[in-house]
Amino acid sequence: MSPDEVVQALSAGNTINPSGNVGIGDFLPMVPINSVVSDFKDLNNIPIRSQGTQTIFIRDIGSAEDGADIQTGYALVNGHRTVYIPITKRADASTLAVVQAIKANLPRFQSVLPDDIEISYQFDQSPYVTRAIDGLFFEGAIGVVLTGLMILVFLRDWRSALVVALNIPLAILASVMALWVSGQTINIMTLGGLALAVGILVDEATVTIENIHTHLAHGRSLARAASEATAETTLPRFMAMLCILAVFIPAFFMTGAAHNLFVPLALAVGFSMVASYLLSSTFVPILSIWVLRMASTHGQPRETFLDRVRAKYERLAHFIVKRRRIVVFSYLGISGAIVLMVGGALGTEIFPLVDTGQFQLHLRAPAGTRIERTEQIALQTLDAIKREVGPDNVEITLGFVGTQPPNYPINTIYLWSSGSEEAVLQVQLKRGTGIRIEDLKERLRQKLAQELPGVRFSFEPSDIVSRVMSFGAPTAIEVAVSGPNLADSRRYAEKLRSFLAKVPTLRDLAFEQELDYPTVKVTVDRERAGVLGVTAQDVAKSVVAGTSSSRYTSANYWADPK
Repeated sequence: MSPDEVVQALSAGNTINPSGNVGIGDFLPMVPINSVVSDFKDLNNIPIRSQGTQTIFIRDIGSAEDGADIQTGYALVNGHRTVYIPITKRADASTLAVVQAIKANLPRFQSVLPDDIEISYQFDQSPYVTRAIDGLFFEGAIGVVLTGLMILVFLRDWRSALVVALNIPLAILASVMALWVSGQTINIMTLGGLALAVGILVDEATVTIENIHTHLAHGRSLARAASEATAETTLPRFMAMLCILAVFIPAFFMTGAAHNLFVPLALAVGFSMVASYLLSSTFVPILSIWVLRMASTHGQPRETFLDRVRAKYERLAHFIVKRRRIVVFSYLGISGAIVLMVGGALGTEIFPLVDTGQFQLHLRAPAGTRIERTEQIALQTLDAIKREVGPDNVEITLGFVGTQPPNYPINTIYLWSSGSEEAVLQVQLKRGTGIRIEDLKERLRQKLAQELPGVRFSFEPSDIVSRVMSFGAPTAIEVAVSGPNLADSRRYAEKLRSFLAKVPTLRDLAFEQELDYPTVKVTVDRERAGVLGVTAQDVAKSVVAGTSSSRYTSANYWADPK
């Protein structure tokens, strides 16, 4: 008896068919039939083969159970099996709104579960956005405080400091409105652009307010001083703004993911600068007239220490201007020497490393390793990590061993595993541990290679910033080798890998796909099979049913009446 014979008997004994109608008297009732069993235990009574008075049933060779699907992957939280549900947002959705909605509905999720099952939300990525927003407010506050102190020290007028301080939030609000009109959102890049612009946009208002005080000191009336001071600084401030905006123009000529990343940052800075320029030309002089109307700081003030420092600086500036050629050539020479001596030692990268206290590790056991053994390797890896960092320094670990079941609509783009021999582990350290993630990765590369020989390890982006900056790829660099002949392509790829291994800055070199997967090859003797009345199709169906599942050759459905 072959596995395919059992499959065919099961399909014939449990099938979905439409019902007809029969005329009985004045009625036309439907005629349903129990071709689909109502209780799965009835599947045990399906006959497989009958010879005379002897019949073999399903129950004679096995049992039908209402069980789980074939396990192809396990989720692990702190080393224990669990149910893992990844949550992603749409492109037009807000990260903070999605996270808040999830947290608000966690009690509802828990209410429909048994008491011995706990649901929790782990690896929250929203703190990066909230920290970016907090950073924007912090940078704005620093800009307001430092600018106010500068004006208080040099102009000795708190009203002028107030005018400059009010210019900062108004410029940011105008920039946010312009970002909304242009179709942008509040994200890490736009927040970074706004934070970057805070330190620049205060200059526009500061220059205007300082020139107003200069005209007041020369005896001008308040309204005339504000008008003349604004007119004098209009062109210089405009040129200064253009010089700053010119730095961000190349972002608009970028292509691909870099264009999508840096254009929002450039727009945030540009909108902030333009708003600051317009406010400094309109809002600042008008407000200055209002708030400085009652001021009396420009009578005949006595000379102070800062006035003496400014006078000495003025004499020094006159001295330097007279020797401007020497100063310019000296500046160029010194700057060139610094670039040549120091610039070559500086590393270059598209975005600085962000130490978030978490990392993601991808392990690959020998090709074809059973999922049970891969799970043991994953647990051993987690134990090794805890010994290295200290068990009290680990906040949570999350892992997925194997791959997603093929019968469920799960987008595999969120989990880079291709077989039972692979596992992806995420580790979150507690805050304040003082452990640098990059140094820890180097130590783990050596430690894991010694404790688990034959297992390949690679570190992948784990936090939202690293994943964005890697453009969604599991590694920072990917090299694709393709050709008409697989053997030739593999030889060239091996040669290329040996060459890349000589680069001291590269880590975790590996082929993404398995090239030597173990195989048990079944060869059908078609002549002998034909003599026995068996075809290659019969053999293939039986092999699939015996080694995997008959769902791929003969789908069978049972509707649970519950």
